[in-house]
Amino acid sequence: MTLQQLKYTVTVAETGTITEAADRLYISQPSLTNAIHELEKEMHIQIFNRTNKGIHLSNEGEIFLGYARQVLEQAAILEDKYKGSGGGKKQFCVSTQHYSFAVNAFIDLVQAYGQEEYDFSIRETQTYEIIDDVAQMRSEIGILFLNDFNETVLCKILKSHDLVFYELFVAKPHIFISRNHPLAGKSLITNEQLTPYPYLSFEQGEHNSFYFSEEIFSSSERKKNIRVRDRATLFNLLIGLNGYTVCSGVIDKNLNGKDIISVPLEEENNMRIGYITHRKGVISKLGNFYLDSLKRSIQNYQNSAPQ
Repeated sequence: MTLQQLKYTVTVAETGTITEAADRLYISQPSLTNAIHELEKEMHIQIFNRTNKGIHLSNEGEIFLGYARQVLEQAAILEDKYKGSGGGKKQFCVSTQHYSFAVNAFIDLVQAYGQEEYDFSIRETQTYEIIDDVAQMRSEIGILFLNDFNETVLCKILKSHDLVFYELFVAKPHIFISRNHPLAGKSLITNEQLTPYPYLSFEQGEHNSFYFSEEIFSSSERKKNIRVRDRATLFNLLIGLNGYTVCSGVIDKNLNGKDIISVPLEEENNMRIGYITHRKGVISKLGNFYLDSLKRSIQNYQNSAPQ
């Protein structure tokens, strides 16, 4: 087994076709096919299922791919340490729930390391996909929250995927609303006062369980519900429909504009926001920079927030 074979396998999985993978790797299709066949034979597994409709990962191939990404990541860390920072295109990926401080840290990363060649990704996505991205080594870091309601279920899932949660900070429940919302002038808002207004939340796809919700109090009954996929749509609906969403209270006016404000919610159920990594992985130089920037962004918010 070679690093090259592992790279070939990851590339085929990412592209979904031998043709596109061969073009990306600058090798012939027969050479790529033979390399993967040899790897499967050596490892005694079938990594890909091949049908008339194409090629896709088998169940054992999904597991193998997670380890392959881990090995390639460790090799990249080793090269970065001993070859210096000029060795090839820099790569980094983080998967996160919809937090402005996660975007701020990503901006810092790109500004610091985004020189001539780089391939960086930030995936604001569903909770289950965050866990799966880190488990399969597609993302080095995942950002999500735990609380008294979801902790038992999510920690069991994290453990089964060999993932570890590290707390960044504890946030009290707030709501995001428009600056022109009828409740905008209040210093504290109750759930009863929110009853007439539409509740906005991020939908979780096929894993649309209360435990995977990005918002606390997800199991509470509400008369008016709207689910969205992206942050821009949610903020537009907050303004256009006098809607609200339950959140951490951390908001960045430079990223989200001045039309959205954060107001404390009169409820006792804190969010423990943190990040997850693979237990067997080692955080890269870029990953450590991102985490340091993430912590600075949070600290800056905490220092500037009203006491």
